[in-house]
Amino acid sequence: MLKISPKFVSAVQNAKSLAELFPMLQNAIELEHSTIPPYLTALFSFKANTESDIRKVIHSIVIEEMLHMTIAANILNAVGGCPAISRPDFVPNYPTHLPMGIGGSLVVGIEKYSLDVVHDVFMEIEEPENPIEFKSMTLAATEATYKTIGDFYRALQAKIAELAPDELPGNPAKQVTSSFFSSDLLYPILTKTDAINAINVIVEQGEGSEVSPLGTDDELAHYYKFEELYKGRELVRDPSAPNGYSFTGPVIPFDPTNVWPLYPNTKAEMLPQGSEERRLLDSFNQTYSNLLFGLHQTFNGHPDNLNNTIGLMFDLRLACQKLAEMPFPGQDGYTIGPSYEFVQPNTQV
Repeated sequence: MLKISPKFVSAVQNAKSLAELFPMLQNAIELEHSTIPPYLTALFSFKANTESDIRKVIHSIVIEEMLHMTIAANILNAVGGCPAISRPDFVPNYPTHLPMGIGGSLVVGIEKYSLDVVHDVFMEIEEPENPIEFKSMTLAATEATYKTIGDFYRALQAKIAELAPDELPGNPAKQVTSSFFSSDLLYPILTKTDAINAINVIVEQGEGSEVSPLGTDDELAHYYKFEELYKGRELVRDPSAPNGYSFTGPVIPFDPTNVWPLYPNTKAEMLPQGSEERRLLDSFNQTYSNLLFGLHQTFNGHPDNLNNTIGLMFDLRLACQKLAEMPFPGQDGYTIGPSYEFVQPNTQV
């Protein structure tokens, strides 16, 4: 189970004004973003036209992480802050620990898809405080401490409920909505109740509830989606099971030969200057940085930019697919992975 550094929870609990929550909400945005490059890399590491079932699951999780990042930005704007996205220190230097000391010894890298990565990294990131054990039908013992990402969000939720007026002070024109997401999940954060309900979306999509693997949208929470991939079977409703679900659904097949052998935690400096490999990786990083710039603009007064910005992910996918097919110079048996390194954006999205 991931643990969060106590100082961040204490900072939330001890806040005396909404302004003192600004850095905590900025941290939440950074946390949601930090999971996207590892998940995207696993998604992009499959060879063309293979593993469609696994792709669908990971793609759905990436989209929801983008939703969570947008919700956190909306809440920060709603309470009077300003999200900061397009800057070098926003981008993790993978392999790395997650923001806010989350994860303790867990190191999150940029790696190809594997069952070990799903179990040891992705499930660890998304694990709730009391994961439902569908095989043994037992729950882990509850401890009265803040440990998980969900606990951090619930602390934020409680403090907003305590400090915020019913009508939040932020500029409503900065609120981001999009046809890309359901209006039940992404909506303007205008009131204290809106903020509290939006945090519920983030927590339950990631962890589920204490009694169900489903989130607020009646889809499996991220933890259980990854558990499906690890176990190789869908989690389905099962009236005969005490918890109402079991891993007895259709098989989710996986053939490791369908994954490109990406060199883990590739960096641009590893590739020869002037080479085609370096040019393509530099282009990937430029597109990634342009995407962050577009999100920064979106969250700071240009909400209509969101759909165009999300479109840059298609360019990222194409670049990553080309890299994945290129042998890594000097590293026999490996191909080139993406590196997600920040460079100065060159576009006005």
